Amino acid sequence: MQTIFLTSSPFGPLDNSRTVIGLDPMNRFPEQVERYWRPQARCLVISAFPSDLKSCDFMRDSMEGSLRAAGLGLSVLDLWDDRTKDFSAEALHSYDVVFLGGGHVPTENAFFHRIGLREKIRDFDGIIIGISAGTMNAADTVYAQPELAGEAVDPAYRKFLTGLGLTDINICPHYQMLKDSILDGMRLFDDITYADSRGRRFLALPDGSYVLIRDGKAEVWGEAWQIADGKLTAFCGRDESRSVPSSIY
Repeated sequence: MQTIFLTSSPFGPLDNSRTVIGLDPMNRFPEQVERYWRPQARCLVISAFPSDLKSCDFMRDSMEGSLRAAGLGLSVLDLWDDRTKDFSAEALHSYDVVFLGGGHVPTENAFFHRIGLREKIRDFDGIIIGISAGTMNAADTVYAQPELAGEAVDPAYRKFLTGLGLTDINICPHYQMLKDSILDGMRLFDDITYADSRGRRFLALPDGSYVLIRDGKAEVWGEAWQIADGKLTAFCGRDESRSVPSSIY
């Protein structure tokens, strides 16, 4: 049975507003992960930047340090990037935990398609942890919120992509960092994402909040905001949890 954690950042806030060793303790995240973690788990991280091998190795080593600091037993933490030779379903299903790495959403999305991950991960029996871009690409239809300079004004930039189909929830991560950001002369949320939400619904998560999916039920833990039809509304508060009906997404 799959247990899916869709996180903004599981190892602490990217803006360094809090010091975190191991897993981010907010909203009972470590306890939730430990609940489903198998002893000496076999772990895999799938990179969002598979051709940047130096960054891939740094990411893998940093993640291993954080997981061990959290007291989670693991026997291996392997990495899938452009050096990987075997992207088979059999190889994927030999792991207990799969991390969908953070990075640039379209780059990761293209890599996921190249290795056929959507089909292979569908029947994966274990824990899946999405990190930022990995969380966004876990959706059936991905909202690729523009990120890099030029993307918001590029008519060829595709904001909606086919993802892994693990959920129908579209998440905008790092909300506490990005809510006031300017991209290509426009306000990232007010001018771009609000307009993109016409006829759609997004869930904005700050670092420390996450969505847990188990037995087909989704529940958000921690602060979250819903963006729908151009409007922002509070969805869940800090240290609170709330179910996320898939029918509204």
